[in-house]
Amino acid sequence: MPIALLALTLSAFAIGTTEFVIVGLIPTVAADLGVGLPSAGLLVSLYALGVAIGAPVLTALTGRLPRKSLLLGLMALFTVGNLLAWQAPGYGSLVAARVLTGLAHGVFFSIGSTIATGLVPREKAASAIATMFTGLTVALVTGVPLGTFIGQHFGWRETFLAVSALGVLAFVGSALFVPGNIRHAAPASLGQQARVLAEPRLLLVYATTAIGYGGSFIPFTFLASILTDIAGFSAGAVGWVMLVYGVSVAAGNLWGGRLADRLGAIGALKIIFALLAAVLVLLQFTAPHPWLALATVLLWGAVAFGNVPGLQVYVVRQAERFAPKAVDVASGLNIAAFNLGIAGAAWAGGAIVSHFGLMHTPWIGALVVLVSLALTHWSGALDRRDARTSSFKTAGQTA
Repeated sequence: MPIALLALTLSAFAIGTTEFVIVGLIPTVAADLGVGLPSAGLLVSLYALGVAIGAPVLTALTGRLPRKSLLLGLMALFTVGNLLAWQAPGYGSLVAARVLTGLAHGVFFSIGSTIATGLVPREKAASAIATMFTGLTVALVTGVPLGTFIGQHFGWRETFLAVSALGVLAFVGSALFVPGNIRHAAPASLGQQARVLAEPRLLLVYATTAIGYGGSFIPFTFLASILTDIAGFSAGAVGWVMLVYGVSVAAGNLWGGRLADRLGAIGALKIIFALLAAVLVLLQFTAPHPWLALATVLLWGAVAFGNVPGLQVYVVRQAERFAPKAVDVASGLNIAAFNLGIAGAAWAGGAIVSHFGLMHTPWIGALVVLVSLALTHWSGALDRRDARTSSFKTAGQTA
């Protein structure tokens, strides 16, 4: 495994930590800055908005820059954004710092996928993306609890200072080990960029991404409440469950990448979405029983993020077919789809809990995941149809 890929993974870990650590700090931030919890909650939503805007728009605008120079610039912007959050004098400046950091996040994961695949042979592309995204998934359950601990014991500002230190380490690692001659496609014209949003096959992938992640995050948003209120775990035990869940997530992410390398993106996504829906249904029945709930959560971690490499490599392959001049833009839009799915899931999950109850989130989430499974089958059918059409044309030309 190229050491440059490990530098990208460290960058992903730092970025994932700063995205989600605010969730554990919202009450502290609200009290310190004198704002209500809904206003503090906007620090999550507006960050996601920065990601959604930064991924496609800034990826397109920076298409002419060398990949390594752009990568270093993004990690510098990320570090500055967290330093601004550390020193933010009030709520408005903290919002601005969060949006700025979100912009860097969006572009990083769009170009990071193409940089990662450029570091390995083509047949290892999905595994390379999986390795990079392991940094993000591990951050959800290791960097975030650690950052929350720092914030609760030393102040929320020190959490952002610690994340800035991670940004510096990632910058140094990328500067030392990422090669400077990474090839990338020529920058897309405005018309070519617009074609990405007008291409039905790419929109189908984006819908699969957003809906699949939305389904999983409907119950995941309230996992801590399920563990304490339904399974009966103590608040202190939840942190340990989440830590073990993180190990399962990391293993599942790597497994998903290898599965996509072996079966192809569509074959892997069919298996992973089906397993994810099954695990969420299982949680519906095991949640009241602590040890069964724990086992189910571990199974959930193994498949929750295993679809990341398959989805990301598939959107790159589809873009190479249908929008070859805008591959980075297409990749960036998929990152936006991830975040829109998560944001929508948090809103939908809250509505489900308010109107129906906590334990309606797993089965409804499973139904939503099944929609993505159906869309995956549809994409596969379209690919097979295209392959048959291409073979008929080739046969006709030969004859």
